[in-house]
Amino acid sequence: MAYATLDELKGRLDWDLDADELRIAAGALEDASDLAATYGREWPEETVPRLVRTLVLKAAARYMRNPNGYTQSRAGDETLAWSDAHGRDAGSVYFTREEIRLLEELAGRKRGISSVVVSAWGTKLPDSGAGGHVPVDYGGDTFPLFGDAVSPW
Repeated sequence: MAYATLDELKGRLDWDLDADELRIAAGALEDASDLAATYGREWPEETVPRLVRTLVLKAAARYMRNPNGYTQSRAGDETLAWSDAHGRDAGSVYFTREEIRLLEELAGRKRGISSVVVSAWGTKLPDSGAGGHVPVDYGGDTFPLFGDAVSPW
């Protein structure tokens, strides 16, 4: 499964790929597509969103430009440096934090905080008509716990 084609990747690179590089590029596209499905969801190849295809191509092209994860290359008096901001991910196909966030949003996953009702095993949840009071186990009056529309405040 690849969300982008080898020809699309070749169009993003500024050199002609030899046979070994074509093999590596095909693997990079598969790896990037697998990561996209992991961070997002498994989209059918024929209906994958354009942005997912773009992100897969960006990750594969990033890998093809620096497959060994070098941070600096020097030849004579010419020096080329890459960012080492991704540390252990350098030299592998990876998505940046922003790209991961985009994949999650495209998949319908939303980060955030949510409220979940939790109760002990075998207990009955109070009904919503309890008036904002919870039962107590010491035989006294119910305890006011207002967390909904019945709050007096």
